[in-house]
Amino acid sequence: RINPKDEEVVRKTTKTINDKLLEFKTHFAGKDMQDYIAMVLVWFATEQNASMTRQVDNENLADGLQNIEKLLDQAIKS
Repeated sequence: RINPKDEEVVRKTTKTINDKLLEFKTHFAGKDMQDYIAMVLVWFATEQNASMTRQVDNENLADGLQNIEKLLDQAIKS
């Protein structure tokens, strides 16, 4: 059972996983299901890591822009 508010996210994630399984089955014929599942898990973990890295980069960019804004405000007030 899942919380109703999480249902959409779970459905989308399940669809993404199934789509990737099908994609890997198409590209890497002759493997067994355990290999495909392992490939999807590695892909999914990599995507999550890349997403977190982009988020950190965005936060650093936002901090940098705020610092520039403060410097500009100080320069204008002088």
